[in-house]
Amino acid sequence: MNAAALPAWAAWLVVALALAGASVSLTGALGLIRLRSFYERVHAPTLGATLGMALILSGSMLLLSMIEGRLVLRDGLIGIFLTVTTPVTLLLLARAAAYRDRHEGQAGAPPEMGDG
Repeated sequence: MNAAALPAWAAWLVVALALAGASVSLTGALGLIRLRSFYERVHAPTLGATLGMALILSGSMLLLSMIEGRLVLRDGLIGIFLTVTTPVTLLLLARAAAYRDRHEGQAGAPPEMGDG
């Protein structure tokens, strides 16, 4: 099967998943612009990118599965990689910013967490 022979229901579902994923990603990007502090800004694109990526990859896996006539999960590897690395990047950025703000004596710096 090729993309031209794709059933209408599958084509609409792929389009809906791709548009929903793009909308969620756009919402996260707008949050980056609208929110005021770094600590607020860092969450919006991370959450938007993760959910948007999941929706877009779901549409991609559906499309490829319909075209190839078998279950295609290789795009899931992209999802696993992004799901693991995005929160880690968020954590490292937030910790680096918190350390910098505490070191510079910024008023809005988060408190340092104790060991116990």
